[in-house]
Formats: sequence, structure tokens, C-alpha cells
Amino acid sequence: MSTPASSSTLAPRRNALGHSTPAATRRSATSWLAILFFAGALLFGATALALGDVFYLRLATEALIFGGLALSVDLLLGRVGLLPLGQALFFGLGAYVSALVLKHWSDSFWLAMASALAFSMVAGLIGGLIAIRSKGVYFALISFGLAQVLSKVIYNTRELGASDGIIGVPAAAVAPGLNSGTPEGFFLVVLAIIGAVYLGLRYLMDTPVGRQLDAIRTNEHRVAFLGVDPWRYKLAAFVAAACIAGTSGALYPMLRGFVSPELMFFQVSGNAIINVIVGGTGTLIGPLYGSAILTGLRSVVGSFTAHHHIVIGVMFVIVVIVMPRGLIGYAAPALQRWLDARRTRKETRP
Repeated sequence: MSTPASSSTLAPRRNALGHSTPAATRRSATSWLAILFFAGALLFGATALALGDVFYLRLATEALIFGGLALSVDLLLGRVGLLPLGQALFFGLGAYVSALVLKHWSDSFWLAMASALAFSMVAGLIGGLIAIRSKGVYFALISFGLAQVLSKVIYNTRELGASDGIIGVPAAAVAPGLNSGTPEGFFLVVLAIIGAVYLGLRYLMDTPVGRQLDAIRTNEHRVAFLGVDPWRYKLAAFVAAACIAGTSGALYPMLRGFVSPELMFFQVSGNAIINVIVGGTGTLIGPLYGSAILTGLRSVVGSFTAHHHIVIGVMFVIVVIVMPRGLIGYAAPALQRWLDARRTRKETRP
């Protein structure tokens, strides 16, 4: 027998003019944390520009790029329940396609991005057809194996620079008077792209497709029993994650001017998974926070010692033990309780 809902739950919310306010129009704690992240990124960029510190501006740009990779991991891990140990495959593929286009075809930013997106989509479809049929640790190992195979092929291909990679990638022309060689301009471009990816994923998760993905993560067999084919949704999520990772990777050579096979190595995939877990699995905004925190931490600790991986590893272990839901996984509920209490005080105020 179900218990009746409380009167506070059933009562409509009212604004200052006395009109009811639907729950959907109120910003959640996660939305406020997302606004805080992007506003903080803009403030950081403005401060670095005012101080003339190009290093930190480029470091923030790199954090956003790897944040895009972390978003692709969170789509699979946090929303579908698939652990991708080889997501760096698509990140590195997008980086190589972008570098080749910029160096040998055109300096167009949009052509490089479109080419990387197209190749990533095709690679995601092929890789998904291979990996999605497996589950659990087998999916993780197959995705890891696919990344290892492609990275070794590129590592031994002289035409792609072999172990040296591709160097001397020219700046990409984004618009008249703006190219990727302009630190502040390119930072804003990357921030806009990552923001668009985040908003797109947020919108997707609020659609029936997103709810199906959540249901597949919770109980795939029950979803199949209800007449829905989980395999199609998992494949679509895999391709979407590949496109996000490839698009993020396409931005890397524009920032650094080179690519190398190391972008496809397990370390890149592992760092993305750590970013997701530290920030908060399934929160979408958490991976961006995790990428920003860990990229900054690597830079700071790396200036003192070459063994910064030890510090990152210790931090990861502490977060998993103390905060298994990640930073946002704990911050969002606490902020939501504060927001609800604040709204209640406003509504009960005469």
C-alpha cells in the first residue's frame, strides 16, 4: 500500500507574484554546479588574460579538452553501465585526423573538426559492433584491446610519424582574425564546444532515449522483457561517446601543435576514468570538475617531482574510499537540501 505524498510535495510552488512555478522550471543543484563551473572557467580565463599568463590559459584549455574525453566515458560508464578501458582510441583517432587535415589539406578549423567527427563515428560504429555484444569485464577488455591494436599500428606506421607522431601542426583558422594560436580566443572556442556537448548530453538524458539508457544500466534484462532492444541503445550510446571523444581529440593538435601514439595508450583512458570517478560518475558535470582538478594537480605536483602519478593515485584511492560517489555526488545533494530549505522558508514567509 503506497503512502500518501506530503502536502509540501503536492502543493504548487509559487513565485514572488503568487503564480505557481512548475518544478521543471526550477534549477536543480546540478544545474547550479554546472553554471558555477562554466562561470568559474570564464573568470579563470579573464584573470589569466589580465595577468598575461599564457601557460595557465593553455593548461585550462587542455583540461577542458580532456574533460570532453571524460564526458564520453561518463556517458558509457555512468549512464549505460559500460566500462570503456579504450576510449583513448577515439580521442587519439580524432587528434590524428585533425592533425593530418590541418597539415596536408587545409587550415580550416571546421573542416578538421568535421573530418574527425566523421572518422570517429565510423570507428565508433565498427568498434561498437565488436564490443557491445559482450558485457562487464569482457566489454572492458575488448575496448582496451581495440585501442591497443590501433595504437600499435600507428606506432609502427612511418607515414604517420611512427613513434614520433606528427609535429609542426599549423594553427587552425576558426574565423577571420581568430585561430587556435590565439590562447584566449581558442580557450573560449573550446569552452563553447565542451559546454555545447555538456548541454546536449543533459538534454539527451531528459528524453525517452536517456531514460532507456538509465533503465539498461539498472536492469538490462527487464528492459528486454518489456520489448525494447538494449543492444541498439547501447550501440547508439557507444557511437555517441566515440564522436564526443573524437571531437575532443581533434582540438588537441590545435592546442599543442603535435600528436603522438601515446594519445591512444591506456594511460589516457585511465586518466579519463579517474576524472569521472573523482568528479562523480553519472553526474555529467562531475567529469569536467574532475578533469580541471586533476589537470591542475598534475601541473602543480609535476613542477616539484616527476613522480606526480603517485600523488594522483593516492588521491584516487582516498576519494574512492571516502567519497565513492565522487565530489559532485556528495556536493549536489547537500546543495539541493540547502536550496529546498531556502525555497521552503520563502514560501512560508508571510
